[in-house]
Amino acid sequence: MFSFSHFFRLRYLVAWLRLNARFPLGARASHPLEWRPGWPRSQEKGRVSERLRLRFSFGIAVLVIGCALLSACSSMIQPISSGKPLVDYRSSVSQMLRKLPPPPEPIVVGVYKFRDQTGQYKSSDTLVQYSTAVTQGGTPMLIRALLEAGNGKWFTVLERESLPNLMNERKIIRQTREQYLGEKEGKPQPEEGAVQHFLPPMLYAPILLDGGIIAYETNLLTGGVGARYFGAGGSLEFRRDAVTSMLRSISVKNGQILNQVDARKTIFSADLESGLYRYISYNKLLEVEAGITSNEPPQMAVMESIESCVYALIMEGLISHAWSLANPAEVQPLIEQYLKDRDSKMVAQFDSHGNVVSVVPGPK
Repeated sequence: MFSFSHFFRLRYLVAWLRLNARFPLGARASHPLEWRPGWPRSQEKGRVSERLRLRFSFGIAVLVIGCALLSACSSMIQPISSGKPLVDYRSSVSQMLRKLPPPPEPIVVGVYKFRDQTGQYKSSDTLVQYSTAVTQGGTPMLIRALLEAGNGKWFTVLERESLPNLMNERKIIRQTREQYLGEKEGKPQPEEGAVQHFLPPMLYAPILLDGGIIAYETNLLTGGVGARYFGAGGSLEFRRDAVTSMLRSISVKNGQILNQVDARKTIFSADLESGLYRYISYNKLLEVEAGITSNEPPQMAVMESIESCVYALIMEGLISHAWSLANPAEVQPLIEQYLKDRDSKMVAQFDSHGNVVSVVPGPK
């Protein structure tokens, strides 16, 4: 690659050639900048210092202009197009959530926080990283997964993460209406059919969902393979990480934990490189390098683990009769497939109505 060092070397060579052309070998000294016979020493020193000043000034100007051009063009250099933004990203687990049959009525749940509980930072061999290893947006991901379940027919999600902001906004509305509409506390309720100016009461959640991202493990599996023959070859390296999320449902009535599930998602990274390093003649060297790296996004892995937790929580609720389906005949195939994916050694027993009676170990 042609760099600024090559550029300055080329300029020095051109200047040296011009100097040789101006002063033949017989009329100059061994060094182009040394004093030459027949010249006054003061005049020669002045010419040399002037020449050096011009070279230094020109070099500084070229360096400044080159840096300015590189900084201006760096934002326009894109070897690979980034593509258009994706709206409503869906994974394989998202499709499973959307295809779930609905319950008799949506279940009202509240979500306060779904935080990163790993306490881990990004690993680096040379620098101290202060960025967390996993995303801090677990709560929006959980809310999205709940709203996707059964195409929005499974849960009615109440806003609890920004509850202080919500209460402040309701307070502002109430004070504004009291000021401009004359509403006061203790005013009798308007008759049926009359225009109501007060805010309706907020919904309460009979079930709370809590949990978090509990583990992020790196370098669970590393390896690679490579070969090189006469300067030509390639190599492949890979690494596997894992992220684990846990989710539980809590009854607000008595504080009992109804169900608790966890899901683990692996994160795979691979690096493929190839190159050629060979002399094609005694003074010519050919060197070629190429490579590609594929890293699975950690935040997408976190999203899939959270979606898997929501799916498993629904299935566990069907098994424990915490909720049911609008069509009981659809329970049995869902539970059988869920147990098969979770643990092939367990089977469910059903009654005549399709409800789960018990989950027992299967035949050996």
